[in-house]
Amino acid sequence: MTNFQDKVKALRAHHEELLSRKNVAEEWGNGIYTRYKNPILTAEHTPLEWRYDFNENDNPYLEQRIMMNATLNSGAIKFNGKYVLVVRVEGADRKSFFAVAESPNGIDNFRFWPEPITMPEDTIPATNIYDMRLTQHEDGWIYGVFCAERHDDSQPGDLSAATATAAIARTHDLIHWDRLPDLKTKSQQRNVVLHPEFVDGKYAFYTRPQDGFIDAGSGGGIGWALVDDITHAEIKEEKIINSRHYHTIMEVKNGEGPHPIKTPKGWLHLAHGVRGCASGLRYVLYMYMTALDDPTKVIAQPGGYFLVPQGGEYIGDVMNVVFANGWIADPDGKVFIYYASSDTRMHVATSTIDKLVDYCMNTPQDGFATGKSVETIKKLIEKNKHL
Repeated sequence: MTNFQDKVKALRAHHEELLSRKNVAEEWGNGIYTRYKNPILTAEHTPLEWRYDFNENDNPYLEQRIMMNATLNSGAIKFNGKYVLVVRVEGADRKSFFAVAESPNGIDNFRFWPEPITMPEDTIPATNIYDMRLTQHEDGWIYGVFCAERHDDSQPGDLSAATATAAIARTHDLIHWDRLPDLKTKSQQRNVVLHPEFVDGKYAFYTRPQDGFIDAGSGGGIGWALVDDITHAEIKEEKIINSRHYHTIMEVKNGEGPHPIKTPKGWLHLAHGVRGCASGLRYVLYMYMTALDDPTKVIAQPGGYFLVPQGGEYIGDVMNVVFANGWIADPDGKVFIYYASSDTRMHVATSTIDKLVDYCMNTPQDGFATGKSVETIKKLIEKNKHL
């Protein structure tokens, strides 16, 4: 065996050790969900064949020819009995692409499918695509709604100027995708989610209108819009159903995460909120519920955040960020929440439908002022005195 072959064998063994590592639940938590010790996907989880040329003549030093930077912001779906993520993989060249990874249990042993997704282009090719939300729609298709980024050619001298549109594709097998025209709206859109059911016979979208590529500007929060034909989707009217508020976790921006989960007591929503702080923008997750008969009517919203970066999750390409655009609810009520930390790696937290509904329905709402917060705490203190 040559030295090159020894290196390849050791590399493959090291990679397999990472892929097969068992994940362990954290012992202590908040009673709402369980976090896990290890990330479920990192750049190192990507297949070795994507990164190395294993021809000794062409790569005698066994160098990585293509380096991967991050695995983040994954859509999620239960598919053929497996827990499946459509992962945003970012290369060292800053270009993101989609790749499918699956696990038998949803918490470890995630392995990528052999090749990344080849996503067809819209009429105007995108420079970058990312952050897919997956929806198994009642029309029979699996839809992927994601951000398509292009240079803003109205500002030719600014190499950072960009535009964001909501791209739409659909599939039956997560391999072959039909690309539909990008969603037409009056404003830029970076966080658009397809509702899993028809509403009044139409396709329903959660939106996040914003004035610029980064800044929400006059965009008031999470929007709602109906579309007649998804093959030529155009939003002519949208309304805000979950607003931003001053001095809250969603002061700067907020956006829908994955599509909501239907429960007997209402639709469970997972979203992200953004505020400014001394170190930049802080992204956290929060929850709310809407009525079964009217998905635009908020019936419960706990005050504050649901999940924030913890420990090493603070560290990464974009610090102090958690972001989620995928979760899976099993028939037995267990929920797998897939979130990325600091735009670098993927994690999972587990809960149940009952726990999440209880959290939403029985956690105090934000009173939007210090005095109200103190009143709420003192009420709980008083209640516990009598137990």
